[in-house]
Amino acid sequence: MIEIKFEVNKSVAYDDDKKIGECSFIELDNTWNIIHTKVDSLYQGQGIARKLVECIIEKAKEENKTLIADCSYASKVIKQN
Repeated sequence: MIEIKFEVNKSVAYDDDKKIGECSFIELDNTWNIIHTKVDSLYQGQGIARKLVECIIEKAKEENKTLIADCSYASKVIKQN
């Protein structure tokens, strides 16, 4: 089963104990900037990248952070939310 976890400056997707994807951000003042989203090629096409970005979106809302994205994929997901 795929599990998405929020960790320090990133969300990570795990299949059991195997890391299969990551969405990372940098923090400056009150702003989180998503800089990279990647999913292992064997797991692509399952919506995992979207879930990784959405995990960061939700955490940013909880912590009242401004969210931007240099990562083009994350930028698209943010605009849809």
